[in-house]
Amino acid sequence: MTNFLGEYECKLDAKGRVMLPAGLKKQVQPAAQEKFVINRGFEKHLVLYPMNEWEQTSKEVNKLNMYVKENREFVRRFYNGATELELDATGRLLLPKRLLEYAGVDKDLIFVACANRIEIWNTETYDKHMSDDTIDFAGLAEKVMGVNKNDDKQQ
Repeated sequence: MTNFLGEYECKLDAKGRVMLPAGLKKQVQPAAQEKFVINRGFEKHLVLYPMNEWEQTSKEVNKLNMYVKENREFVRRFYNGATELELDATGRLLLPKRLLEYAGVDKDLIFVACANRIEIWNTETYDKHMSDDTIDFAGLAEKVMGVNKNDDKQQ
């Protein structure tokens, strides 16, 4: 499994192309074969998956019971806009216009490493999101990560 690192500010050209930052490109596993899938993120951003990671994620999503209405709705929304991309000869990705509009990306964007995927944000939106003072990061860390694995063994 890939574990991407880094943030990279970039510019979108007039045709909707962006150069995949070299720092991220060298982290993409050969199994992806320079192919990606992009789709909508849960917030107003885009998510770029190397093809090998997309295949794994799709397997998990496809395990959902489609007889459950919430599962069907999730699957529809998850795959909504999902588009296969390939790096061109100069290392650029052509981002779909409709997805760019969804994320509010027009020129300045930021690639943000996020575990096995890469988030793509409008730079201004990302900066606002990350500077949100209403989120207590220390409290969130305690809630999400604070369970001591040894506590389970002692009980």
